[in-house]
Amino acid sequence: MAKNDRFEKTYSQGTLSTIEIWVDRETGVNYLFHASGYAGGMTPLLDREGKPVITTVIN
Repeated sequence: MAKNDRFEKTYSQGTLSTIEIWVDRETGVNYLFHASGYAGGMTPLLDREGKPVITTVIN
């Protein structure tokens, strides 16, 4: 798997201020990415119990 294929964008909303959800294809962990202008940040998406949201990965 190439380095640029590790993450897959599964959700996107907005244009100037964007919110995206990315899934790590190796671990299945979901990440929330928010960008506004030239600033942005990424963090693991957590459930109610504070555990990372994990998607089943099919190779």
